[in-house]
Amino acid sequence: AAHAGGAAVGDGLLPAIDVRGSTVRGLGAGCWVLLVLGPALAAKKLVAADEGDFAGQMFTFAQTVLATNSSPTLAAWWLHRMLHTPAPLLEKTTLFWHSHFASSSAKVTDTRLMFNQNELLRRYALGKFEPMVLGIARDPAMLIYLDSATNRKTHPNENFAREVMELFVLGIGNYTEKDIQELARCFTGWEIQYGEFKFNRYQHDYSSKTVVGKTGNFDGGDSVKVLLEQPAAARFLCGKLATYFIADDSDFSPELIEPLAQKLRESDYTFAPVLEMLFSSRLFYSQASVGKKIRSPIELGIGLLRSLEATAGLPQIAEQIKELGQMPLYPPNVKGWPGGLAWINSSTLLGRANFVRQLVQDNNTLFGGVTLEAYIDQLGWKTAEQVVDGLTELLVAVPLPNDVRAQLVAQIEGGRETRLTKLKKAVHTLGSLPEFQMA
Repeated sequence: AAHAGGAAVGDGLLPAIDVRGSTVRGLGAGCWVLLVLGPALAAKKLVAADEGDFAGQMFTFAQTVLATNSSPTLAAWWLHRMLHTPAPLLEKTTLFWHSHFASSSAKVTDTRLMFNQNELLRRYALGKFEPMVLGIARDPAMLIYLDSATNRKTHPNENFAREVMELFVLGIGNYTEKDIQELARCFTGWEIQYGEFKFNRYQHDYSSKTVVGKTGNFDGGDSVKVLLEQPAAARFLCGKLATYFIADDSDFSPELIEPLAQKLRESDYTFAPVLEMLFSSRLFYSQASVGKKIRSPIELGIGLLRSLEATAGLPQIAEQIKELGQMPLYPPNVKGWPGGLAWINSSTLLGRANFVRQLVQDNNTLFGGVTLEAYIDQLGWKTAEQVVDGLTELLVAVPLPNDVRAQLVAQIEGGRETRLTKLKKAVHTLGSLPEFQMA
């Protein structure tokens, strides 16, 4: 986190505001240039960030990983990508879609299928929703996960149709059981053969169907278009995005969500303009938003490392993140990770603090390629007060209580330990605070 400079913004979502002195969250190290742009231009830069050659490098790296057919190793590969990507919003949004279109390697045992799905989600993460849904509907990993590898006209499989309506496009309460039955008929003939999607025209139901009030000789692609014409679709998707990026367990009013939903419809269900609007809105910087999200284990670990330009052993980090309840490629069920308070209990609170301690205490962890002490010296933080304030600005979304700040300063100033040891302990202490758990 870092303090924002710049001008007032207005986005049509809420009135213009001046965010000087507010907190820009989740930017990570290397993004200080965003601070002078103001929220609107900073949001545009984040959304438009290009991976460049990095994408090709990660694809080549993945081929070596896939040769092992080890999903935990592929999970570590994704964490590596999250840590080093020049387009962090793209990876964070890909993680959002991974939970939205949840599939797990625990059931899909072919690692390459999970990689292909990951590539699909990243390809459309900030782009158009319709081709992403159609891609997921034909995705072998998803069809295996939902037991929809065969869907025959004599026995339409309602499982996938239910998830499309309930979890993927419309949300609970915006369809009927009859709609599910009719939608299942649209997807008949969709199969997997030798690990690839195939359409079996002999098993497709070509008769008329009625889905959410519209009648026609629909196939799977037609039915997705019909669902996206429902006003509830854009509201449902924007509500999930708001919860993911703004605040956990919040009941956002229709008045707050509808402008985002309208932007999504106007952009032909393209998400980049919606996120740009969201990140430059007053809502994003309001007291109802700042520090109101509990960091997921991935955000906790990768966010800390990115903020301090640190590198560490990612296979070990993947295992530690798994112990805290989140393993990439292994969502708990078809609903994905619930997030919010589900991340926090007496066991995980201690585990999260230990996770931070292990990261900073490990001598193999480097910060900007050097030790933590040398890194802080490079930042020009000479006094204990400067160190505490600098780390707070980088890592915490809300100000620390005065007494907590004083304790951290005393921890760095006092004792006979080396400065490096005291700095590591200060980062560990900061990472154990309730304020650090929130973003």
